[in-house]
Amino acid sequence: MAREKFERTKPHVNIGTIGHVDHGKTTLTAAITMAMAARGGSAGKKYDEIDSSPEEKARGITINTAHVEYETATRHYAHVDSQMDGAILVVSGADGPMPQTKEHILLAKQVDTSSYDFPGDEIPVIAGSALLALEALSSNPKIGDGEDKWVDKIFSLMDNVDSYIPTPARETDKTFLMAVEDVFSITGRGTVATGRVERGTVKVGASIEIIGYVDTRVATVTGLEMFQKTLEESVAGDNVGVLLRGIQKEDIERGMVLAQPGTITPHTKFEAQVYVLKKEEGGRHTPFFPGYRPQFYVRTTDVTGKIESFISDEGDEATMVMPGDRVKMVVELIQPIAIENGMRFAIREGGRTVGAGVVSSILK
Repeated sequence: MAREKFERTKPHVNIGTIGHVDHGKTTLTAAITMAMAARGGSAGKKYDEIDSSPEEKARGITINTAHVEYETATRHYAHVDSQMDGAILVVSGADGPMPQTKEHILLAKQVDTSSYDFPGDEIPVIAGSALLALEALSSNPKIGDGEDKWVDKIFSLMDNVDSYIPTPARETDKTFLMAVEDVFSITGRGTVATGRVERGTVKVGASIEIIGYVDTRVATVTGLEMFQKTLEESVAGDNVGVLLRGIQKEDIERGMVLAQPGTITPHTKFEAQVYVLKKEEGGRHTPFFPGYRPQFYVRTTDVTGKIESFISDEGDEATMVMPGDRVKMVVELIQPIAIENGMRFAIREGGRTVGAGVVSSILK
């Protein structure tokens, strides 16, 4: 059966739920889809349709919800687990903020600033029960405004998401780039790479390069799909599946990027401006030294890198870096990945974020 075409009638925004494990992120996601379905915006999804990965849940990693979509009166939303335009922070009323609550905020910021402010008087806070809303919606999927106080909280939440999270400015005028989040095969059709288009546009029939880890390869885009609907063209901000001709599943993996030929190259060595998180921000308790080998999280990839040297804000070569410091550092990665000036990244070690940085120059 032919798939229907995706109709682009509203601004598209990627949002997600962040917060501590078991604080209700998936329950809230299910409640939002069903509440928006009650208002006529896409089909609702039950908890078990969303939470399809128990092993990831057990490790406290946000589930892959790239195929969850819903609409409000003014926007089309993709509910995603990475590369969000905005986020709903979920905190259990019983437990309050927990370690992962703070870590998820730090990861969400991932910017080269030395403070993480919470404008508590400005950020909308909605107190409710996603579980009770979900139970009400499950028994009556057509609930309207004013009919159930818990469902009204979900309606209020999405009204606030509409008004508080700005519609992102998409870089559609730049060259195409998409970081690969997942890869799978479709029998008889080829290999599909999924991810969010970071910038530019791509059309069916276009030639693209696959960059990172190994030698760069060229492939042809033979199909584009979003939420199981077909597209002739995908634009910045879309969460899309790209069908590639002449590429085997083992030729491509998460962390590689698809890009317009000749626009980005793989590198292993760069200089970056980095802020090292303090202990109170979930970072390290102790200093680190040249030779330190943490993980560098860049777009959808994480790759080990060696920090070769530090330069302090004053321009002096430093022998160690303390939590709370802002430094320039030279990094050499163990594998080549697509890097460019101005690109942001996180530094992680042992399951926690220890730094956030931005590439200032490429060395090799």
